[in-house]
Parts: sequence; C-alpha cells; structure tokens
Amino acid sequence: MNSIVAPGRVAVITGAAKGIGLAIARALAARGMKLALLDLDTHALDDVTSTLDTDTLVVSGDVSDLSTLTRLQDETLSRFGDVAILVNNAGITQGAGPWDDPVKWRRQIDVNFGGVLAAQHVFVPYLIKAARPSAVVNLGSKEGITTPPGNAAYSVAKAAVKVLTEQLSHELLKETGGRVSAHLLVPGYTWTPMNIALKPKGAARPDEAWTAEQLVEYFLARLLDEDFYIICPDNAVTSAIDARRIRWAADDMILNRPALSRWHPDWMDKFAAWLKVGH
Repeated sequence: MNSIVAPGRVAVITGAAKGIGLAIARALAARGMKLALLDLDTHALDDVTSTLDTDTLVVSGDVSDLSTLTRLQDETLSRFGDVAILVNNAGITQGAGPWDDPVKWRRQIDVNFGGVLAAQHVFVPYLIKAARPSAVVNLGSKEGITTPPGNAAYSVAKAAVKVLTEQLSHELLKETGGRVSAHLLVPGYTWTPMNIALKPKGAARPDEAWTAEQLVEYFLARLLDEDFYIICPDNAVTSAIDARRIRWAADDMILNRPALSRWHPDWMDKFAAWLKVGH
C-alpha cells in the first residue's frame, strides 16, 4: 500500500469540494500525491484548488453521468498518466420512504450507488491493465449495514455499495492477485456539510461528532494496513458498540426476530440490555 499512497502518484476523488472528500484530498496532497478531483459544485471546487499544494486537476460534473466520469478518466490519464487510488466519495441524502414516489428514490440510487458503479466501470479496467499497484475506496455507511429506519432510500443505496465493494474485492483478488485492491470506508458520525445541512443554521459541531480530519486520519492508518472494512468510530460510538450493533442486526435473520428488531417496541429494551452487557 505504501507504493499506492506515495509521492508523485495520483488520487482520483469524487465529491471532493467539501467534507470527507476534501479532507481526503488534503491528506493525500500532504503525502505528495497528485489529485484529480470531481464535484458538481464548480465554485467550491475552484476554491479548493488554491488550498492544495500539489498538482491538481479539477473536473466539474455529476457523478451519476457516465460521460462525466469518462471525461474525468480521460483528462486524468492525459495529464498524469496514472491512477493509484480511486475514492468514490460523492453522495447525497434526501429522505425517501419505502412507498414514496420512485422519482424521489431514483436520484438517491443514481448518485449514492450508480455513481460508484459507473466510476468502477470506467476506472477499474484501466487499473487492472496497468502494471502498478492501485486501490479503489468506496464510501459506505452504517445505514447500509444496520439499516436504521427513517431514510430507506439512502440505506438501500449504501447497502448496495457494501455488497458491490465486497464483490469488487473478491473479483480483483482473482483478477490481479491483490495488485489492485478494494476497500469499504464506513464513517461514523462526522461533521460534514451533509450533516450540517440537517441542523439549524449556525449549529456548532456536537460533541459526539468527529471532524472530517479525524476520520481521514483513522481511515489512512487502516488503509495502509490494507484493511477491507474500515468502520470508523466517533466520540459517542466506539468500535465495540459498532460490532455489537452489527452482530445484533445479523442475528435478526439467524434468530428470526422481527425486521429491524433493534427499533421494534417488543425488542428495544432487550437490545439495550444486551448492548449494556457487552460493555
């Protein structure tokens, strides 16, 4: 992995103008990497360029548009001739419930899942053919693992990203013997523009939330250790709590409990007691 996150090599990052994407860009630039950045927010992306002390290519466009991703690859290879790491970070969150209008769902699926799938379609064949080690990092979510109620479209999309990344990792191992790897980055509660937008204007960062910089520090350490699942804690949820929540969710199927039993009125207290015993 040290030959991937290395000076002179190139990182491609979607959703790079703010939040986690920008924090990853800054961290990789500090390690001497060149950057190819994609975001829909042209003005924010232009502002970012002046803050990064490295050779940076900027492409504006919609991550769910295949032609935009093709242009991103073409311009990246034309300028740098290399892709070491692809970070599929771009995402949105807009509420859509199980029986809401499919139109509300479509944008969620197109960006949060379709953008990842399309980027893999564009970039992975190049990574396989290239002679150098490389990696794909896809942004998942705990909402795609334990699937809490209240944001069904987002949870479905992120669950799909988890499965897609697991499949990608397996196929890349068969195809390249590990030269090209895949990784699932699952943030904890992180104070980003996506989460800030859900709070009252001017709200301060809650004590529970990590900064994007804290998350990226945790992420890079585990990426360099070649972890596949990079499930990040925060100031309120430890890795041990995450593990107990994930185990409980899996046991819903094994023990034939009600769906999402963690939030079911007949099971909520049982879950709380079980979680407490785990501490």
